[in-house]
Amino acid sequence: MKIGVPKEVSEGEARVAMTPDSAAQLQKLGYDCAIESGAGRLAGFADADYKAAGVEVVKTAAALWKGSDIIAKVRPATGTELKRLVKGQTLISFFDPSGNDAGMEAARKSGASVIAMEMVPRISRAQKMDALSSMANIAGYRAVIEAGGNFGRFFTGQITAAGKVPPARVLVIGAGVAGLAAIGTSTSLGAVTLAFDVRPEVAEQVESMGAEFVYLDFDEAQDGAATGGYASVSSPEFREAQLAKFRELAPDIDIVITTALIPNREAPELWTEDMVKAMKPGSVIVDLAAEKGGNCKLTVKDEKIVTENGVTIIGYTDFPSRMAAQASSLYATNIRHMMADLTPEKDGQIHHDMDDDVIRGATVVHAGEITYPPPPPKVQAIAAKPKQTAPAPTAAERKAQELALFRKQTKTQATLLAIGAAIMLLIGAFAPESFMSHFIVFVLACFIGFSVIWGVSHSLHTPLMAVTNAISGIIILGALLQVGSGSWLVVLLAAVSVFIASINIVGGFLVTRRMLAMFQKS
Repeated sequence: MKIGVPKEVSEGEARVAMTPDSAAQLQKLGYDCAIESGAGRLAGFADADYKAAGVEVVKTAAALWKGSDIIAKVRPATGTELKRLVKGQTLISFFDPSGNDAGMEAARKSGASVIAMEMVPRISRAQKMDALSSMANIAGYRAVIEAGGNFGRFFTGQITAAGKVPPARVLVIGAGVAGLAAIGTSTSLGAVTLAFDVRPEVAEQVESMGAEFVYLDFDEAQDGAATGGYASVSSPEFREAQLAKFRELAPDIDIVITTALIPNREAPELWTEDMVKAMKPGSVIVDLAAEKGGNCKLTVKDEKIVTENGVTIIGYTDFPSRMAAQASSLYATNIRHMMADLTPEKDGQIHHDMDDDVIRGATVVHAGEITYPPPPPKVQAIAAKPKQTAPAPTAAERKAQELALFRKQTKTQATLLAIGAAIMLLIGAFAPESFMSHFIVFVLACFIGFSVIWGVSHSLHTPLMAVTNAISGIIILGALLQVGSGSWLVVLLAAVSVFIASINIVGGFLVTRRMLAMFQKS
């Protein structure tokens, strides 16, 4: 069977669904590959590169569609392209099934199968085919770059001879793949980054990337597993609390990046007109949800506008296409993994297994039927389970717990004292008197040293230096007590102990002095 990749006809689309590298992998699955002439040019892949990889370069789109068993695209097929589908063909691309009833009906009538890449379920096994995540990752990164290009200051704070520059304050709304990519880029550029999401389980991910999670004083939370890893519609009360928090933050935020989307719905409005008016002149809003109506009230799809108070609002819908080479490589890899699942025997023949969670979830038209929407996958999306909080103990329960703990500690201490006393009696019965005097000093040094060492303040030391210097002090005191002993061996060991411990103490204070000097103003 032959996989054909036509040139994208959507205006401004620079991506391509096959790269020379992915073509080589598809050929290992047993497929022949073809591409329309010039399809990869805007992404930096010349026809000669495809020919060198063993790909047939076809001059026209009509000839490519006619001669291919499988068509791989990026953007949804247009009406003209859908008319070229024939029975038995398979189309793999983004398809927007929730808003493309006419396209699904046209594909059904043609007898072709359609696999929508945005419908790949978010389960662990399907991550390698998750084109939405691949493109969202690029969009989140690019959103910060676009914001930086329109923001008149540094991201990171700086202290220069000309004065102090405060860091930019960035708010990322939505901590999905795009949001996390934006958070990572923003923090790496040195900005003070805040992030909000309706799913509390993502707070740990946000904080691990160096950002601050914005919490609401509200009980409602969403279970990511129940929504397939996506956010769902919030209650009116939660929405009001959310908007109130954003209004509180708006005057202090320099850059807002919105990424909030709900599957098969228009984007929720999260950044209202009054919030835009509250922002400082020169601030930037990048709305990654512009294609679905936008999270910002004033967003204009595919345009950049500047409001009356000097806030720039960017509503581009082609962020991945602005990094066409990288986006094409990732998307082509997603397509290649999808083909690998469709070709379990690696014999160049599609095996469309509708019992497979991934294939069934992504298939919207098959065997003359519209199969959208798919049933929920048998394997749930991975999500953290809500923490179960135990009820607080009553006063009587706390008292009983404290009493039980006291009894346990008392029993342990009594046992240790009894063992210690028995050992001392045995040693005293058989050991010479000269040994016992040294042994008693050793035992007392252990008890006193333990108490003293753990009470040392760390205010002028690192914890390691504080403890080691305290230990050295105990060694010196013990050695001085033993220096007057009549035994030459004891005197020698005590002198060596004093010498070594003194080196440690002096060295510790010298290191501390150098550390403190680093913080002194010149």
